[in-house]
Amino acid sequence: MLRWILGGREAQGSVEKNPVLFIGEEQPKNWFTELQVLKGHFDIVRFLVQIDDFRFASAGDDGLVLVWNVETGERLLELRGHSQQITAMTAYTHTSGENTHTSLITASSDRTLSLWDPETGNRVQTVSDLQSSVKCLLVLERLCVWVSGGNELCVWNRDFQLQCQSQHHDDTGISATVELPKNCIAAAMDKEIVIFRLTMSTGSQLSVAEVRRLSDHQDSIHALININDGLFASGSHVGELILWDAVDWTIMAYEHILWEESQTDTQAEIRLAAPKPSEMSIQQLTSDGELMVAAVGSGLYVYSVITKSVVAYRKTAHDSNILHTMLLPDGGLMSCSEDGSVRIWEMQDLLLPAEPASAGFFGMWTFGRSNKQAGPPVKKVLELPSLRTLELTGDLIGHSGAVQMFVSFGEKGLVTCSTDHLLIAWKNRERESHIRSLALFRKLEENGGL
Repeated sequence: MLRWILGGREAQGSVEKNPVLFIGEEQPKNWFTELQVLKGHFDIVRFLVQIDDFRFASAGDDGLVLVWNVETGERLLELRGHSQQITAMTAYTHTSGENTHTSLITASSDRTLSLWDPETGNRVQTVSDLQSSVKCLLVLERLCVWVSGGNELCVWNRDFQLQCQSQHHDDTGISATVELPKNCIAAAMDKEIVIFRLTMSTGSQLSVAEVRRLSDHQDSIHALININDGLFASGSHVGELILWDAVDWTIMAYEHILWEESQTDTQAEIRLAAPKPSEMSIQQLTSDGELMVAAVGSGLYVYSVITKSVVAYRKTAHDSNILHTMLLPDGGLMSCSEDGSVRIWEMQDLLLPAEPASAGFFGMWTFGRSNKQAGPPVKKVLELPSLRTLELTGDLIGHSGAVQMFVSFGEKGLVTCSTDHLLIAWKNRERESHIRSLALFRKLEENGGL
């Protein structure tokens, strides 16, 4: 589907295509049957942020922030001010009386922070000459403040006034942050998770202090997310997935994607089969509070935070590393990759006798406890009772470069961004045709008929 419009998709670089995942033109469960290409950026587009039910912002390496209407594809505003690439972007919604207003906060490699009004396009506030580039932004709505993470953790109020900051962190600095209960923040710094606590002193003065360092990961942390009010999770470059208690910061579960060397293979064969580090790396995590999806290399793993076990998997879901995922309301999930594709998946029961790749999978990967903790022997995926597989139900072909991320607007459609400098709005052709027909009829009525 859509290949006849765009001429299909060739292999990216030297990536070997996986014929098992070819779905063909007929995709009855894929309702994204129309696309609209949105042009405006002239470099890699890395970030998409939803502003409200019909507007979103895009940003990337060209330093531009563009505001779009998802229904029409119209570019509403062009926000210029940064001289280098955007490194983080988030929406900041605050309520004053009965009025609710959403602003955009952006950070750039030019070591500035900016507050934008998406109604007017004005840069309302800016902070320059920061000590380091900001890598992540976090809004704490309950405290009416927001946090920037770089070589320091800085806390700002809505007027862009610095309230407090942590000490200077050397090495790689803070790469990700999540909000925790009791005014705490978890920050990923290389192999460690640092817990900070915000304290309100007399006179409403905020202070921040480091209260704990969690050093259970063996390599750099690439993903950090909230699961629910009581849990958060982290994933590392070597495939460690840790589920944490959000209140006392203890480990609730530890899963490690391990490489098993076959005892019957020769050393030469083992060396040939050894995985690249990126094939084990957890690039991204997402959760709906009960299930968590881990993007591991080019594979997808669905983990139940209730049973603390893998419930579904697809070892090779894309031809290259997966960059972004999302759980769908109908129980499926969506993923995008460096290979330029966006794919829709459905969880189905795993029929082991008919799964030709399962023997190789179970012979190479295991999920088990960390060797730091006492526990039962490693339990292989094959032994888990209700294991399911992920079946491909939709393949969105449109981008010629790596798809960085996407944002969903429900029935209005899906928006993707890519290294090809483009955004694509994916929509339901039947719905769009109906909307166009209604608009035409209204126009005829206004003009007095034919």
